[in-house]
Amino acid sequence: MEEIKKTWREGETEVAEKSREADGTDLKDHVGNIGDKARKDLSNLGDDVREGADRTYPDPQVSDKQY
Repeated sequence: MEEIKKTWREGETEVAEKSREADGTDLKDHVGNIGDKARKDLSNLGDDVREGADRTYPDPQVSDKQY
């Protein structure tokens, strides 16, 4: 599922960049692109961290339970 999210974010960022370039570029466009890329990278990082996290319930009697 994380791969689908990453692919979606890549496409979303590319579309935003192309739409900003349509009428020329200025400083505001560059700042917007930097913000979009940072948001995308942080979201992807969050997915990667969550994917590697131990999600088992801390009680040893029900340690196989996912939450």
